[in-house]
Amino acid sequence: MSQSTRILAHWHPKVYMIIYYICCMRIITIIIRVLLGLVLCASAIVVLFNLVPVPDNLSAEVKLFNEGMAASRYLMTLIKVTELICGIAFIVGVFVPLATVVIFPITLNILLFHAFLSPEGLPVAIFLIAANLYLAYVHREKYKTVFSLR
Repeated sequence: MSQSTRILAHWHPKVYMIIYYICCMRIITIIIRVLLGLVLCASAIVVLFNLVPVPDNLSAEVKLFNEGMAASRYLMTLIKVTELICGIAFIVGVFVPLATVVIFPITLNILLFHAFLSPEGLPVAIFLIAANLYLAYVHREKYKTVFSLR
């Protein structure tokens, strides 16, 4: 602890707790950001490079959804490339506010897909949307100009 921090902590005991809280929140934010990036990168790499075969026991609704995505011939690739780019941004820590905004519709769609079609993946989907919303909250100051009237 630096000399100035010791002086502040001596005169104001709550200052030390505030500094400790801020440091802990930064560490928690980094952990959540990197975990989100790792999940997005892993998901994108598995699908883009066909590393895991499609399971045979999918429900009829999930098969229909997947067939619709495959029929477009570009949509799944676009989604997974976006996940990969945003995942790398989260891991490296660059353009995090932008990556948070870009990936939000995808994580929302993942949550809704698992809520309505495939509930066994719901815990991961909840983590994705919660981590995304947390990062948006942490970077809320950067979005003020987007929501201003002028």
